[in-house]
Amino acid sequence: MTNIATKSGAFAKLLDEQFGTVPKLTDTLKGSVLSVGRNEVRIDIDGLRTGVIRGLQLFAESSEYRNLKEGDEVEATVIELENENGELELSFRTAGHARAWSKLEELRRTGVTVQARAKEANKGGLMVDLDGMDAFLPVSQLSNDHYPRVAGGDKNKILEKLREFVGQELTVKVIDVNEKDEKLIVSEKALGEEQKSAVPDKFKVGQTVDGEVSAITAFGAFVKFDGVEGLVHISELAWQRIDHPKDVVHIGDQVKAEIIQIDGKKIFLSMKRLLPDPWKIVNEKYKVGQIVSGKIVKVNPYGLFVELDPEIQGLAHVSELSNSTIEDITKDFGIGDTREFEIVSIDSHEHRLGLRVPGVKTKPKPAADKEEVK
Repeated sequence: MTNIATKSGAFAKLLDEQFGTVPKLTDTLKGSVLSVGRNEVRIDIDGLRTGVIRGLQLFAESSEYRNLKEGDEVEATVIELENENGELELSFRTAGHARAWSKLEELRRTGVTVQARAKEANKGGLMVDLDGMDAFLPVSQLSNDHYPRVAGGDKNKILEKLREFVGQELTVKVIDVNEKDEKLIVSEKALGEEQKSAVPDKFKVGQTVDGEVSAITAFGAFVKFDGVEGLVHISELAWQRIDHPKDVVHIGDQVKAEIIQIDGKKIFLSMKRLLPDPWKIVNEKYKVGQIVSGKIVKVNPYGLFVELDPEIQGLAHVSELSNSTIEDITKDFGIGDTREFEIVSIDSHEHRLGLRVPGVKTKPKPAADKEEVK
């Protein structure tokens, strides 16, 4: 029995040497292209077999499977051992899929930049074609030049701007590869941050610069100066409280600002610090117990913001508006109303001024409301 088994094994080895190992389903085989037709490609495998790739299996996730010609070396996966013509049925799609994901992981690991064509836009970003693979470029990963700066963050307007990129070639880096979930994320911002030089040494905190307002968002205004761009946060635009940066500045305005922080490649600016601080003389203009006339500029569930003059605003807490409980503050107080108030506190360091309706007895404020006011 041992001799028979030995001879059988030797015979199988001889067959493998003569005719090659019999392929199995899902095996990936190497071969050379015999012919390229409109809907099929035939390849020679070891000079012993012919395989055919047809229809959907010609789909290629990688550019290496496009524009094939006779003699090209390729890899394909076995999906059927014998078709109606007695040939191996093969797929570029399966083999290409595996190779493509492997290549993408290598791109992510090495950080090499690649070209991607924008195919379509949605409110979250752009779908791009990366070497035949669908990838997602989130809005947050767009470069500084391409980021859609839309006042108020209107999603429909952001989508309009994103659609302008459809059909364009973008230079990106692969930042996330997940073959299992077929998730591929790329970034234009990562490349921009790498290429962008650090803030020049000539810029220092405390320095005053002249620039032009280049963009306005809900959180602040961007100002370009001397080849760089800085952000003036909404809280640094003016000493008084404002609802939106567009109330103070407009695109194209020439402004002066002070550099207040340099964080890596980011510059933060302040416009209000170049203006006199009205709170430094607030005690000269107003006194505790004084009755003043003020215009209501904002109504919140916890109280009213009241403008005493163009530079000073005070807060009248809901507990300071009536001796009885107020169910709906908007029924008794409206934006634009001018009322008389009594000043109950002034804190020039914290830029706070407390008000109440004359005649109202002060009541303790709930802890939660105090924190919200702060």
